[in-house]
Amino acid sequence: MDIRRRNNVRITGAAKGPVVMLAHGFGCDQNMWRLVEPALAEHHRVVTFDYVGSGGSDLSAWTEERYSSLHGYARDVVEVCEELDLRDAVFVGHSVSAMVGVLAAEAAPGRIGAMAMVAPSPCYVDEEGYRGGFTREDIGELLDSLESNYLGWSSAMAPVIMGNPERPELGQELTNSFCATDPDIARVFARTTFLSDSREDLARVKVPTLVMECSEDVIAPREVGAYVHGAIPGSRLVTLDATGHCPQLSAPEATARALLDFLRNLQ
Repeated sequence: MDIRRRNNVRITGAAKGPVVMLAHGFGCDQNMWRLVEPALAEHHRVVTFDYVGSGGSDLSAWTEERYSSLHGYARDVVEVCEELDLRDAVFVGHSVSAMVGVLAAEAAPGRIGAMAMVAPSPCYVDEEGYRGGFTREDIGELLDSLESNYLGWSSAMAPVIMGNPERPELGQELTNSFCATDPDIARVFARTTFLSDSREDLARVKVPTLVMECSEDVIAPREVGAYVHGAIPGSRLVTLDATGHCPQLSAPEATARALLDFLRNLQ
């Protein structure tokens, strides 16, 4: 299989320093990184891609069996790394992709040498001693609404997820991204995302890790950022001057600065 075509792989930037791999979250594609990528590409080779089922990927390669687990998305990451023969790449994962990166780094030691997690969450459901941001009933209602009327759910939820109501164009962009995703694929990805629990995987992270949270985020509240930071040995936590769940769109300069600072400290 042509992995580059399957995952719509793009490579930009300068061939110096560690390679940076940018991974998008649920309902999105690599276009979400377009405002951050140029700053990174001045100093690094940058790899962007779409998970199978998203963006410009080969939709014929999607199967519900594979992508009903985060491990299926991690296999995409590992296979792209193998195709490009990446060694010690810096994996930057947004939202659920942060946990995909954790699984990929464990599955293919040596391919990923560091990670940056942008608005990560290992578990979205509140439990005793843990605040994920949603009750189990909240998640059930969210998935029921999404499955019964995906386009309506997208129009209602995307602006809430994006935050920044004074900049409605951001919410509209996320809405458009959600609506461009095949509803059947989106339903599976949503269930895979919101019912996942990767908390036990965090302690096995062995590479330098940056945890990037926003000052306000309805999907990944700050308690989650603190939890991830505390669970990954030696990780660094940065609170961006940004609100909402997609700082690479709402605050690209702050996002790029934090990433470049992390990258400089790796060298």
